[in-house]
Amino acid sequence: MAVTVDRIPRMGLHPLHAFLLAGAVPPFLGAMLSDIAYASSYQIQWSNFASWLIAGGLVFGACALLWAVVDLFRADRLERHPLAYALLLLATWVLGFINALVHARDAWASMPTGLILSVIVVLLAGAATWIGFARIRVGGAA
Repeated sequence: MAVTVDRIPRMGLHPLHAFLLAGAVPPFLGAMLSDIAYASSYQIQWSNFASWLIAGGLVFGACALLWAVVDLFRADRLERHPLAYALLLLATWVLGFINALVHARDAWASMPTGLILSVIVVLLAGAATWIGFARIRVGGAA
């Protein structure tokens, strides 16, 4: 039986960076679910919930984006996809900010654009989280 050793040093996420990255997904997901609830019930409070959840997601996303940009400049050439990760976080934050501006309008005026933007932001946040956590390796397997 042959044993292979991965000699390429791969740095995982710092625990605080992982916390910030993982903390951005639930608020954006909650905002999307709140938009779905508003679209089906027309209770204005759901739109208010979505607005606050988007603001929370933007705070976590901005901190994770800042950390990703710092890691981008410190990244060695052997790391996996640091530029794609940072660009996905940037796209998530920018579209999340536009979504916050759309939700700042009247509740009736925020639909369906707010719901569509919420779905796109959740998909982008999920993709960024997937790529961010894909750098973590367990054991010696590549």
